[in-house]
Amino acid sequence: MLNDTQLVLVGGGNMGEAITKGIIAAHLVGPQQITVTDVVEKRLTYMRDTYAVRVMTDNARAVAQADLVLLAVKPQDIVQVVQGMAAAIDGRTLVISIAAGVPTQKIEGAFEKPVRVVRVMPNTPALVLAGAAALCGGQHATPADVEIARSLFEALGKTVVVSEYLMDAVTGLSASGPAYIFVLIEALADGGVKMGLARDVALTLAAQTVYGSAKLLLETGLHPGELKDRVASPAGTTIAGLHALEAGGFRAAVIDAVERATLRSQELGR
Repeated sequence: MLNDTQLVLVGGGNMGEAITKGIIAAHLVGPQQITVTDVVEKRLTYMRDTYAVRVMTDNARAVAQADLVLLAVKPQDIVQVVQGMAAAIDGRTLVISIAAGVPTQKIEGAFEKPVRVVRVMPNTPALVLAGAAALCGGQHATPADVEIARSLFEALGKTVVVSEYLMDAVTGLSASGPAYIFVLIEALADGGVKMGLARDVALTLAAQTVYGSAKLLLETGLHPGELKDRVASPAGTTIAGLHALEAGGFRAAVIDAVERATLRSQELGR
């Protein structure tokens, strides 16, 4: 699908690096097909030396021959960045944005002509090729454009396609979700330390437990409630622990976290 595609990543930060690493590892495109731009020379040197990609500081010059432009810049900078290179992008170029909370209409509005835009909301586990990303197409994007974007992010983990009005909910769940899980891991480890485990032992057990549980759910396809019931035997230790979670409002707190993060994403997108 991406043979001979010239890809420009505008922004060589952590997520830009994750995308570069993933698509090269998946053999979607070769390093010689990738150009990375950034304002930090040191970062460009690192990307060139690590991944053998081309690097540039001039966005407009970089995207002039691009088939695919991926915007990996901060949301507050995206309109200014797009306007600075808009004249160099024509109708054959597909633009993919991972700017959190920025609707496709806002990106399209920074161009003076119709441009195909796909919006993607990835998360930080993409850095270890275990991410979750949701995608939606803009006004001028075709289903084929969405599939091209999806192929890129499948190299970084799992993807889903949603309507754009749901992207804020995606932000509240999977984009913010890693932080919730890190708090859970830390809390599990703290519980282990309280009961006598060494900190490093408790943290290893907690992290592996979360990782293994997610893997079990994804690979079996079973409902989480069924998997939970398989662990919770009558009058056992697990049901006692689950009772404590329910008494502490664990489910409600997680649901509230997703809701509040979603609402905040909606505020930032206005």
